[in-house]
Amino acid sequence: MELQRVTRGLSHTMTEKFAAPFVLVVDDEGLIRWALRKALSSCGCDVREAADAGAAVRAVTEAEPPFDAVLLDLKLPDSADLSLLAALRTRLPAARIILMTAFGTDQTESDALKLGAFRVVRKPFDVKALAAMAVDWHG
Repeated sequence: MELQRVTRGLSHTMTEKFAAPFVLVVDDEGLIRWALRKALSSCGCDVREAADAGAAVRAVTEAEPPFDAVLLDLKLPDSADLSLLAALRTRLPAARIILMTAFGTDQTESDALKLGAFRVVRKPFDVKALAAMAVDWHG
């Protein structure tokens, strides 16, 4: 009986450790979301998408378990500053948040890192390298 309990506990721990990384891709450009989803899926990730800030906040609020990583575009139809990054950091304190931007400045990058972004990546970027950056720590 004791062995069954220990085995069950190990199975649960192993399942948690080897669970697929859960990643949210937030970008208003469908082609970018598609390319990142494809690259992340090939890395074994469970991927969700959002095309704007409202959808991103809903996805984060409803996600169970919480996202492990978020690839977040700076300029969205309903958000064009770092406020969404700050809101997601508050809701996902353990997540790796990578800010993507075509409009980044050194000041934007510095402010994003101070708010808790893991990295700031300027567009255009290498999709496979970005996907690897989002998940290389998991497991």
